[in-house]
Amino acid sequence: MAGPTTQFWQERFEKQQTGWDRGAPNPQLLAWLDSAALQPCRIAVPGCGAGWEVAELARRGFDVTGLDYTPAAIAKTRALLEAQGLKAQVVQADVLRYRPEAAFDAIYEQTCLCAIHPDDWQEYASQLHQWLCPGASLWALFMQVLRPAASEEGLIQGPPYHCDINGMRALFAEPRWTWPKPPYARVPHPMHVHELALRLTRG
Repeated sequence: MAGPTTQFWQERFEKQQTGWDRGAPNPQLLAWLDSAALQPCRIAVPGCGAGWEVAELARRGFDVTGLDYTPAAIAKTRALLEAQGLKAQVVQADVLRYRPEAAFDAIYEQTCLCAIHPDDWQEYASQLHQWLCPGASLWALFMQVLRPAASEEGLIQGPPYHCDINGMRALFAEPRWTWPKPPYARVPHPMHVHELALRLTRG
């Protein structure tokens, strides 16, 4: 597998080099929940990290499955759930190999795609499609990380890897996915970049 390994991420957690972690749920997730756009259902959170979104969804009555292949992330998510008296399924698994017992009604994709090397994006996108029921939703935050060497010389730099919105349209293409019309919500990120937030519908 190209890109960062399990050990790479394990060391980031152990050394507390987790600049992507807001220490709270993503504000866009809260906006979707507060507006009732996203309502309780069976939902997956791939690359769940420290588990803030898993806990928030569990608090709001969702049947949540949090996935991560890093032991430290799994431990943090489970500890957070226990501290808040919440229940969710937390699975240590490689998202490129994981097979759910039953299809999900929704997936919340926040930091997993941008942490996976682009060589594996096609496989990951295929996985998300397989995990979802027909007509179900992928609630996505696509990381926008513009780097001169990437745009001017074509270098692949990350993580986080730049999730160019036109590239995302090719990756999550019609007719397998239905896209809303732009513009898309811009969500500031603590790493001095931003995410573009949108809901895709599985065909």
